[in-house]
Amino acid sequence: MMTPQRKERLLAVLSKRQPGLTVVMENVFDPHNISAVMRTCDAVGIQDIYILNTLIPSHKKWGKKSSSGVSKWLTIHQFTGVQACFKDLREHYDLIYTTKLSDDSLSLYDIDFTKRIALVFGNEHSGVSEDASKLSDGNFIIPQMGLVKSLNISVACAVTLYEAFRQKSLAGHYAHPQLTDRQIQKMRLRWKLDEENK
Repeated sequence: MMTPQRKERLLAVLSKRQPGLTVVMENVFDPHNISAVMRTCDAVGIQDIYILNTLIPSHKKWGKKSSSGVSKWLTIHQFTGVQACFKDLREHYDLIYTTKLSDDSLSLYDIDFTKRIALVFGNEHSGVSEDASKLSDGNFIIPQMGLVKSLNISVACAVTLYEAFRQKSLAGHYAHPQLTDRQIQKMRLRWKLDEENK
């Protein structure tokens, strides 16, 4: 049953959703990593996330204990081909960056997150594929001072998204709804916000 308090909370969450930011997880094997990323996405107001599996089977479920059921509140787009996934991304985002260490990689802190951006995170062992990297607008890294120049995907995603959160907060993106009226109506229907209590 949708109580008035529950409805009010969901409407408040909806008013903070950020359609100009998304995460793509490419061939991420561990469902617990996926669910941890989902929790961070929800925490910073991301609604749409992408799961791209070209080398591993499509996931049937996520690690529900660590996601706290958050997946039901997100819009999850699943793809099995890089080209199709990036075609969809290009229709909604101006820039696509992959997490990859290369000579021309940007620092995370040089990305302008006030733009419409998709961030691609790769497989736990092999990282982002060459196909995805070639189709992106560039690579980025999280500056690190240690001997091992990598982080767990869920940690890397959290660090990245909270930098995006910081920038978007300063730019006022959370002060006013970023979703269009049509997008809001679509989410109200999906979240069953207008159904009468019985």
